[in-house]
Amino acid sequence: MGRNVWFQGENHWGWGLAAVAVACCLGTTVVFAPGYMSPDSLEQLRQATGKAPLTDWHPPVLSLVWRALIAVTGTPSSMAVLQSVVLWGALWVVAWCVWDLTASRAGSLAVLGIGLTPPVLTFVGVVWKDVHAAAALLAACAVAFVGLRLRGRDVAPAMRWALFGLGVLFLAYAMLVRKNVFLAAIPLFVLLVLALWRAPGRRTWALCVAALVAALVVPAVAISRIAHPVETRQGAQIMLDDLVHVLTVEELRSADVPPDLRNRLVAAAEKCRSVGALSDAYWACYERRPDGMVRDADGITSLWLSEMGSHAPGYLQYRLRLFAGLLFETGYPYQAGVFPNNLGIEVAHPRLKAGLGAYIGGMGADLRPLFRGWFWLAVAVFLTVRPGRGRFSLPVRALGVSAMVYVLGYLPIMPATNYRYVYWSALACTLGLLLLWLDRRRPTASAPAASDAARTGSAVTAAGAVTAHHPADPEEQHQPR
Repeated sequence: MGRNVWFQGENHWGWGLAAVAVACCLGTTVVFAPGYMSPDSLEQLRQATGKAPLTDWHPPVLSLVWRALIAVTGTPSSMAVLQSVVLWGALWVVAWCVWDLTASRAGSLAVLGIGLTPPVLTFVGVVWKDVHAAAALLAACAVAFVGLRLRGRDVAPAMRWALFGLGVLFLAYAMLVRKNVFLAAIPLFVLLVLALWRAPGRRTWALCVAALVAALVVPAVAISRIAHPVETRQGAQIMLDDLVHVLTVEELRSADVPPDLRNRLVAAAEKCRSVGALSDAYWACYERRPDGMVRDADGITSLWLSEMGSHAPGYLQYRLRLFAGLLFETGYPYQAGVFPNNLGIEVAHPRLKAGLGAYIGGMGADLRPLFRGWFWLAVAVFLTVRPGRGRFSLPVRALGVSAMVYVLGYLPIMPATNYRYVYWSALACTLGLLLLWLDRRRPTASAPAASDAARTGSAVTAAGAVTAHHPADPEEQHQPR
């Protein structure tokens, strides 16, 4: 009788969490309506609506998803709605699993509260690939939490693979929409596999890796063959930054490149120095062609390859200076509405926008570390090194490693010091800290569960060691090798 009452309470609380998540989702959708947009967002909207050709300057998958949403709903605001639904849906799933695993109502509510914290709420309704990637990674974590919740229960293999497939789709989308998310997605991929199979064997690992590769390659090839995005050679933008800021003007004047390109490189270097532009030379200093970097990319790439080896100290100093800016001078913590445009897109509720700006701006001034890259990198390192020994040690370490490598991955490619470049790390670390607190708050956790979590937690950074030190999963034990 007592157990039935407890299950009834569990169901009521689960529905209560769902109601809170729905209310928060509706609230953020209204506040951000029709979705806050920067020039990048508006350019992708133009591509989605056919007002501009589809290009690969930004990963075209976002514009194609947006195009499909507009075709179904008839409104561009559907993209911001989708972002809110995915983020709040993922937080609700994690909160529900936390409640089921810990019976902590405060802990499960705190998970939903993550979405209202200033470092997370600030971009929830901003249509950016950074936000898409973060929401997709969080959704993959939510699937992994369902796997953790099902541990020790009789689950059909088909259910495990269905959950894995859903998680892989989220991970693949995150990597397709933001290319440098690859490093951050790998620890979460390991988390997903270890959450669904307590001790996966080699065959399971091989199938899982193959599924992830297929989920990446098939859509990428399909987009290239069917949508035919215009090639822009956007990767040369980073090399342009290095050339303009590492080489001297005299060295650029004697560079072995076509005269037209040489003159524009010299002019860009001189302009960047005069206006004090430390990065983003393509937009700040460079005389751009109508076709972007297509005609210049080969010359820039060739010059970069021939010069950076002999300018290694200068290159390292320049990249470290930029990275220090991301860590300690992190800017742009709030996208204030919709950039002026000719598409008829404007903020639906200016007063709500002003209120959100006051909340984010005030908290950013009072708690500035929450919007600094160094803070989230430090938290990520802490979560990686000290994930605890409780039932959540596996996801805590995975979130820490993912957040850490995501920030560090910007060292060679960072174009600016925007806070959105550490947005996923802030979201992941906030969740990781909460899970760590919940583990330390429950010292009565059973010893077997705690020791098992500690053993599997280390596998996030050494996945190969798992297959070497654990027996194959039960469904593989009688399979021929």
